[in-house]
Amino acid sequence: MPGIGLQSAQRIIAEVGIVMEQFPSADHFASWCGIVPACNESAGKKKNSRIRKGNKFIKETIVECARAAIRNKNSYYYAKYCKIAARRGGKRALIAVAHSMLLAIYHILKKKQHFVDLGNDYFNTLNAERILKRNLRSLHDLGYEVELSPLSPA
Repeated sequence: MPGIGLQSAQRIIAEVGIVMEQFPSADHFASWCGIVPACNESAGKKKNSRIRKGNKFIKETIVECARAAIRNKNSYYYAKYCKIAARRGGKRALIAVAHSMLLAIYHILKKKQHFVDLGNDYFNTLNAERILKRNLRSLHDLGYEVELSPLSPA
């Protein structure tokens, strides 16, 4: 898993263990760790919100791992960071990446599977048609008429 080295993995396993049956779901695990998105809204007003209290050792380790993971430009975590940081800011994006890493750790330990990185182009391939329409609309708004045809295989 990008961003998680031997010492980080040892710290995570030391705090959590390898048995995940005590957590009913991945969301419960992330909540126990204290890395969950918070929603503080009352009467239609959104207030400042922070991440919750949780296991400070896991929180510290996973955020450090998230910082390392976003340095790998060919990983899913870098793409997720860039997508969120553009509209929400770098710190919130870092916590979102840490949350995604915790969910992956939960499933790795629960199902005893290897980590599979989705790649840095995951979000581009996920909504390819929507991206194409948005770019065509932008070109049309700039005053260009574009006709598209698919590339022929080389």
